[in-house]
Amino acid sequence: MTLFNSVFTWFMKKRIHQIELFMKYPNEVQEEWFEQLVSVAENTEWGKKHHYKSIENLGQFKERVPIQNYDTLKPFIERMLKGEKNVLWPSEIRWFAKSSGTTSDRSKFIPVSEEALEECHFKGGKDLLTIYFNNQPNPRMFTGKILTLGGSHQISQLSQDTSFGDLSAVIMKNLPYWAEFHRTPHLDIALLENFEEKIEKIAHATKDVNVTSISGVPTWNLVLFKRILEITGKKNLLEVWPNLEMYFHGAVNFTPYREQFKKLIPNEEMYYLENYNASEGFFGIQDTKEPGDMLLMLDYGIFYEFLPLENLHDENPATLTLDEVELNKNYALIISTNAGLWRYMIGDTIKFSSLSPFRIQITGRTKHFINAFGEEVIIDNAERALEEACTQTGAVIREYTAAPVYFNGDDCGAHEWIIEFEKRPAEFERFVDLLDETLRRINSDYDAKRFKDLALRRPIVRRAPDGTFFNWMREKGKLGGQHKVPRLANDREYVDGILKMMELVGVQRQDYKN
Repeated sequence: MTLFNSVFTWFMKKRIHQIELFMKYPNEVQEEWFEQLVSVAENTEWGKKHHYKSIENLGQFKERVPIQNYDTLKPFIERMLKGEKNVLWPSEIRWFAKSSGTTSDRSKFIPVSEEALEECHFKGGKDLLTIYFNNQPNPRMFTGKILTLGGSHQISQLSQDTSFGDLSAVIMKNLPYWAEFHRTPHLDIALLENFEEKIEKIAHATKDVNVTSISGVPTWNLVLFKRILEITGKKNLLEVWPNLEMYFHGAVNFTPYREQFKKLIPNEEMYYLENYNASEGFFGIQDTKEPGDMLLMLDYGIFYEFLPLENLHDENPATLTLDEVELNKNYALIISTNAGLWRYMIGDTIKFSSLSPFRIQITGRTKHFINAFGEEVIIDNAERALEEACTQTGAVIREYTAAPVYFNGDDCGAHEWIIEFEKRPAEFERFVDLLDETLRRINSDYDAKRFKDLALRRPIVRRAPDGTFFNWMREKGKLGGQHKVPRLANDREYVDGILKMMELVGVQRQDYKN
């Protein structure tokens, strides 16, 4: 263990210097990656189609390659799944990250090249450790095991040469020996496809292990933690794992979960480190102890463009590079990667909280917002309003979703929220008022529509019984992995489905009204 720590300390110091370099010269680093990506892919089918060989600058690249989404790249990816080579990227691609990101029935298969594994996802994982060790004076993480709660993995039926699974499973299946040695549980359990069986086996397999750090999506980690406490009869996780010191988290905003984690891990020194690792690439790491924003990682084989959200639906929208972005403005993230995703809109929206260095916050999804009446409420608005309502009323939220209520007769519109509380607010009506008031304060469009109830009336908030969202996700076959509850929707598909399920189990509407 001493030798490993010595080797890692050497690596950490070297890598911190490299991170400082791209923080100091961000535009130059990105320009180098742009040129390298185009050059490497010039003889692929895609490169020839878009004449990569004669591209001399970014302007030409933008002219020749329209902004892409999964539907436009899907025909190329389907051929790659069958084993075709040199389509979007020159090196052989044997792994695909199966992603939905929502409760949509359609799965996406995102190519993961060897370069993307090594230069992006693995590099990001090592940088998590590097940044943690750099910020923490006396880390003891490697004296025990890291508990990882990931997804599942299976062999694609389209080709024996290609495999797919959740990104976490793809990463675990390809981890180097040293990383696998420090991880728990065994892969046979970690990659189980049945989520409830996996939770049960992980709980029993890890309750007596010296777990010093945990990695995963907060939603599903909480399910595991509560099961471990049930099995052991302990009051909190420190009674199970006394040396627990670190939690690596991502995929969802951690704010609604923070109070639950503090209760389960009652240690003021517990370190929480956020990362932004999507199926399409590893984008950001929280590099300071203060939560809220992440350093944009610029040397992972990804070239970034940023599309102002107000131009999202323009016919040929103009994108910006790092030297053109502004603080606190919402952008759709556009990436070109070393796995063959070209000018690909991943569906996330971000804003810059710092321009020197470039730090970002995830603000939502390009498709997850409420704008039925011109109010333009995004996930960032919702999270801030709920946080304020919880702080003022002592509430803790487990899960939530929201959707519009359309005009009906003389009734104007509204937003309908379904919230499952870990701890109910002391004053429920005040909670609703605070939610409404905060949204009005931080979103001028929402405030204008709420004026004298002209377009929007006071929000309708439904209190969901314990287990509602877990059961709904199970019904959708979306338990575990990187699946997450859709927070906002511009239609009522999710909300009506949950309300119907609640009624089927005997919860009458008068029982969960505000």
